[in-house]
Formats: sequence, structure tokens, C-alpha cells
Amino acid sequence: MKLDKLKNTKILILGFGREGIDNFKFLRKIFPKKILGLADQLEFEKLPKEKRGIIKRDKKIKRHFGGNYLKAIQNYDIIIKSPGVPPKIIKPFLKKNQKITSQTEIFFENCPGKIVGVTGTKGKSTTTALIYQILKAGGLKAHLVGNIGKPVLNLLLSASPNDVYVYELSSHQLYNLKKSPQIAVLLNIYPEHLDYYKNLQEYARAKANITSHQTERDYLVFNSENKFVSEIAKKSKAKKIPIKKHSNILKNIGIFNFAFLPLKGEFNLLNMVAAIKVGEIFKIPKEKIKKAIENFKPLPHRLEFVGTFKGIKFYNDALSTIPETTISALDALGDKVETIFLGGYDRGLDFRNLAKRILRSKIKNVILFPTTGEKIWKEIVKEAKKTKKILPSHFPVNNMKEAVLLAYKNTKKGKICLLSCASPSFSIFRNYKEKGNLFKKYVKKLAKSKFVI
Repeated sequence: MKLDKLKNTKILILGFGREGIDNFKFLRKIFPKKILGLADQLEFEKLPKEKRGIIKRDKKIKRHFGGNYLKAIQNYDIIIKSPGVPPKIIKPFLKKNQKITSQTEIFFENCPGKIVGVTGTKGKSTTTALIYQILKAGGLKAHLVGNIGKPVLNLLLSASPNDVYVYELSSHQLYNLKKSPQIAVLLNIYPEHLDYYKNLQEYARAKANITSHQTERDYLVFNSENKFVSEIAKKSKAKKIPIKKHSNILKNIGIFNFAFLPLKGEFNLLNMVAAIKVGEIFKIPKEKIKKAIENFKPLPHRLEFVGTFKGIKFYNDALSTIPETTISALDALGDKVETIFLGGYDRGLDFRNLAKRILRSKIKNVILFPTTGEKIWKEIVKEAKKTKKILPSHFPVNNMKEAVLLAYKNTKKGKICLLSCASPSFSIFRNYKEKGNLFKKYVKKLAKSKFVI
């Protein structure tokens, strides 16, 4: 949506989280006298102090907070929806001629610079950060935005044709978009967020918007080994650059010893290859791309090495929220994984392949969080009966401290303890960051404890 179409309309900002705050600050700068509506499911009193302060200082806000916040929708012409608000819950409140838009759509429609959009069920944050580092190394005026970087609307105030915005895009941000980035990177699609979307097909359609509106002048870098991604690429009008998980492209830029790269695991090869291809589109010299990859600092909670304590190596893979990423983590770390933490919020995922992979490994201890921990264990037991494999020990737990203590007591020196839960974190943790940080906290704290000998 073009900015001039916002002028003479009644606007509601739906969702007052990270993006909602940015939306409000941007709109207030360009419309200092306009009355703006704010709506959020939290009661006003339960908002953080900083957010309450922003609202109290502005005398031209209509507040719609708490359980009935969606009813406010009917009183506005344009609703700027935050990504976390599912479209299906607002549908019953919509009237004819109302427009639902988003921060992403407004930015795409008004940005004078180039946008490199990156999406995928997994790997998008690492790939986005790596592309950003490569473009910076090449001397471009690059900005890291979206889920991993800054919210984007306020950046429009200083945007120029020379700016390049490397934008990490979730399926929620891509949903219903009518414009695609000039350079799109589509890494993979696996079953995820099935509590938000009607089915896997709707989730895949949301992801497809990263290329659906591209033209022949645009580029699509895509994973040709992923079935869903390949089907989406077939329909794209963009110049297509297929990629695979292999090392030849790294060798072409002068990287021959992959063991010393900061990004570990075969799955990260795809992320690096995607970033290299974007660098080549921008004609970044090979030596600068090589240096950016070699100096890249891996993001936390993604197969992050916490350290060696009591002779045990601990890895934090808290962002592993689907079975496929846990399988990839096991492939990366090999047979030294003796203890694994599994389980979390139930989104109806299939754990059969994960059960098979665990029984093929040398894992001896499975520590299980609610609620999918029990579900995963049942699949492991079922598979073990079929294959006559020996079951590992299993330990149901309800908190991180107990889980880490069990890991210390049951993991041998020289072996690995891996937090890679194959499920979202929301059953007993606020999010993956809280889960990963608690893991790191108790790994270090209990290493000093007299109870761990």
C-alpha cells in the first residue's frame, strides 16, 4: 500500500509488539495530528511499562486492549496487522471495503532501494545474516531487517535507491503479499506452524509469495532438492538460480577445508551456497565473499557450542522446532551424541523419521519435555519393536534444571549432550530464546555444583 493512500483513512494498528510499536512511531512521524487506533489482546495494565508510557504520552490514540480487542476492527478503514495475529481470527470482524495490510507490504510498496528477501522453514536467519555480511564486505549500503534485524517502517524515512535491505521473512509476513522482493531466496519448506494455517498447503502458499509477484528482471535463488520449493520455483517468472547442498561452490571461492568454517553441519552448506549466489548477483569479488564466510559469527541457539563441562560437550540447538532440524543436528554431530533433549508444544508434527534416526544413533538417554516428549517416546518404542533395537533410557521432566542435572548424571565424559527438541518451545517456555538461555545457564551453574560429581 502506497503511503498517500493512508492519508484520509481511519487506521488501526493490530498487535502492539515489536512491529506494532515501529508501525505506530512511523505513522506518528508522517501523520502527527492523525488519531490512530491501537489494539492488542493484552489488557493495557499488563503491557510492559515502556509500552504503556508510549501510549500515555500520545493524546491522539484510541485504545482497544483486552479480550474484545478484535471488535475494534469494524470501526477502521485500514488495519495494519502484526504477523503474530492469525488471519482466520480477524476474518469474522471484517466488513466490505476494509483493507488489511502489514508492515512488510507497506515497506515493499514504498521502498526505493533493493530488497533481498530470505525465507524457509529453517535456516533463514543464518542465511540472512550471512548475506548481509557479504554485501557489507562488498562495500554496499546494506541493512539487516525483518525478524532478525530492525523493524523496517522507520527506515523508509531515510531510504534511498542505493540502499539494500536484507529482509528475513516469515510465512506470517509473506501471507497475502502482493509484491515480491527483487531478489528472493527460498531455502526449504517443511511442516510447521500448522496451528496458524489451515494446512500445509496454505503454509506453502504463504511462503510462495516471496516469488509469486517477481518479474523477469528479478532473481530467485532456490533449493532444488526440496519438493515444495521446486514446485513453487516452476511457477516463478524470475531468473532462477537452483542450489544444492554441496561444497563445489565453496571451493570455487577458495574454501577447501570446511572443518574450520564457523558454520557447522551439512545443512549449513545450503545456507552458505545461497549467500554466495546472492553475493555473485551483486558482483561481490570472490575473495570478499570468502572472507565474510570465514569471519561469520554463528547465531545463538542454532547448534551453538556451549562448552565442555565435566568432560561433556554441550550443544544448544533451541531453535530446532521440527523433526527435520533435529535429524540434521544429529547428522552434524555424529555418534558422540549420548544424551538428547526432546519435546515441547504440539503442532501435530510427525515424529516417525526422528524415532528411526534416534534408534540408528548411539544415544543412550532421551530427556523429554511436555507435551510432545511423550508422543516422541511412543514413536521410539513403536519403532524399536519393529526393528528389535535396544531402547535408550528415557526421563520425563518439567523444567530445565532437572533436565540438565539428569544429563550430567547420565552422560559419559567425552560424549555430547544436545538440546534439539524437534518441537516449538511454548509448552513450558516462553520461546526458544528462553529455553536456550536456561539450558546454557544450568549447564554452567550445575557444572560447579557439588551434586554433579
